Amino acid sequence: MKTLALEMSTAQGSIAWREDGEALFDGRFAADRKHSGAFFENVRQCLERFDRPEKIIVGLGPGSYAGVRIAIAMALGLRSATKARLTGIPSICALDVETADYCVIGDARRQTFFFARIEGGRLTQGPILKMAAELEATMGELTLPVYASEPLPPFPVATLAYPSASRLVEIAGLHADNIDGALEPIYLREPHITVAKATPGFARTK
Repeated sequence: MKTLALEMSTAQGSIAWREDGEALFDGRFAADRKHSGAFFENVRQCLERFDRPEKIIVGLGPGSYAGVRIAIAMALGLRSATKARLTGIPSICALDVETADYCVIGDARRQTFFFARIEGGRLTQGPILKMAAELEATMGELTLPVYASEPLPPFPVATLAYPSASRLVEIAGLHADNIDGALEPIYLREPHITVAKATPGFARTK
């Protein structure tokens, strides 16, 4: 099967192409706002070289809201053109590390951090939000290695590691029966919506 994997949840993006298990393309690139074009260029190269995917796997985060949404939008657009099957997997299940059992922490902003536990490539706990003191207490009880995809000065014990598209393919192959096919980003908290104030002199319409 021709499989395209897309991972854009952190500052290091990646895509991978597999055909019947054979690795034909692995691309890694900066994935911040200044370098988002690299993602589209790598996808273009894959499509030109290998034609249409039959399956598309997307990392769902948590992480960069913009990055995850870009990857999902690309997957949905390609499905419209190719009728490929879509699979979404938590990005934190696909860290490029040598163990399948570990914990992940990350900055969730607003003075909070997220914590998640991965076992056998599956998300078994979280991601849940914790204050710094709560997370410190939790980490004091851990026996598993801890990773983060960005430097976290309050928690120097966390080793820097990024999810990868190639690992997404591996995880999908191991646990295809337990993967949710919905492509919805993993949100750490409910979206905050600010209602615009009424402009003086203008009446609101319903």
